[in-house]
Amino acid sequence: MDALRAISPTDGRYRDQLSELENYFSEMALMRYRLVVEIEYFIDLSLEEGVKEFPALSTESQSALRSIYRNFTADDAETIKAIEGRTKHDVKAIEYFLREKLTGLHLNAYQEFLHFALTSEDANNLAYSMMWCDAVSEIYRPLILDLFRSVERFAGEYRAQPMLSMTHGQSATPTTVGKEFAVFAARLHRQIEQLKTHKLQAKLNGSTGTWGAHVVAYPYVDWIEFSKRFVTKLGFEPNILTTQIEPHDSLAESFHILSRINAILIDFCRDVWMYISRGILGQTKKEGEVGSSTMPHKINPIYFENAEGNLGIANAYFLHLAEKLPISRMQRDLSDSTVLRNQGVPLAHSVLACKNILQGLSRLTVNQSQLEKELDLHWEVLAEAVQTILRKHRIPNAYEKLKELTRGQHITKESLRSFIQTLDIPEDEKSKLLALTPRMYTGLADKLAGIGTHE
Repeated sequence: MDALRAISPTDGRYRDQLSELENYFSEMALMRYRLVVEIEYFIDLSLEEGVKEFPALSTESQSALRSIYRNFTADDAETIKAIEGRTKHDVKAIEYFLREKLTGLHLNAYQEFLHFALTSEDANNLAYSMMWCDAVSEIYRPLILDLFRSVERFAGEYRAQPMLSMTHGQSATPTTVGKEFAVFAARLHRQIEQLKTHKLQAKLNGSTGTWGAHVVAYPYVDWIEFSKRFVTKLGFEPNILTTQIEPHDSLAESFHILSRINAILIDFCRDVWMYISRGILGQTKKEGEVGSSTMPHKINPIYFENAEGNLGIANAYFLHLAEKLPISRMQRDLSDSTVLRNQGVPLAHSVLACKNILQGLSRLTVNQSQLEKELDLHWEVLAEAVQTILRKHRIPNAYEKLKELTRGQHITKESLRSFIQTLDIPEDEKSKLLALTPRMYTGLADKLAGIGTHE
């Protein structure tokens, strides 16, 4: 593909970073996954004792059949595409392709057992689920784990570094850099665990979910049990009660997990962007890079910005997929088909975002002097501590006293300490408050950062 002529940036501008996904979501990949379903079903039918007209395939024949999808080539894909051009049906093209292969393997006597009593959705729901699960487990999950560990490491390294908090954009009770990063690490960890344990459902039950054709042909075969075994073998939880289509509820659940991860990462990117804007975090410069076409001094937070944009696009897709796919008119309509073909698009944008965040994190630095400067400019944040001590000793109107002193006022170390000297509280409490500084007022942030980073 000519990247300069690609319509989508995932296939054009960003192709080098996303080309690995073509093994899961391309048209050729879909063909290969459909072949897996059809061939494994063909083999399992032969092993079902109740299907007497189809004797058990030998180990050699089974191996030869599996080599069709294991050694699937671009030429094979072109052949299937040519067949589809005649049939105007993509799943039927797979069946006709396999019929030709059976002749070469001297198994053509059993070609009528290809796609036996199945509907296209039997092959498709399994194929699409395999595509999704393989891409998530082999590409996305290792990447998001790498990102999580990078955030976790950063949190651990700066767990004790004091930082001014901002609530509503205003100065607030100090925290530490590590604790704030640990919050994101903990949030990501929870969703990653859900992704790890989540199980997709799949079905294999005929044209309207009744095994009607199966039962007519072989009434004494336990088709429900056969289907359970087959679906489980392919790695899914059997969904026995469906219409013609598997309702995609579990697939929507998976999309929702990724959309929540993406929402967390959008939040993270925006916070890091703000920290860089405040100057408390910095970025290492790289030789040869340009930050602006006109302002030579700039090192823009482009990796976090790029990630935020891609995460938003991904979630727009995930939202539509999760809302649309579980809805189908009566036993089925075809509106899910064209939508489901796009499941790789939001994953591609998610993968690209993760790679950008990792790149951004690798260049992130902590500006300790700016962090300390911010804290030294905001002694008003200790008003909370002072009024809490006053409350402890049942001083009336403690909150109101500090509000009058500090609200909307510029408070210095001297003015706050002068106020503390006037308080009628025990001397040890007064000494504690007089010794307190914004840099020291971080509570359990250091300890919390350790909890958040699983130390």
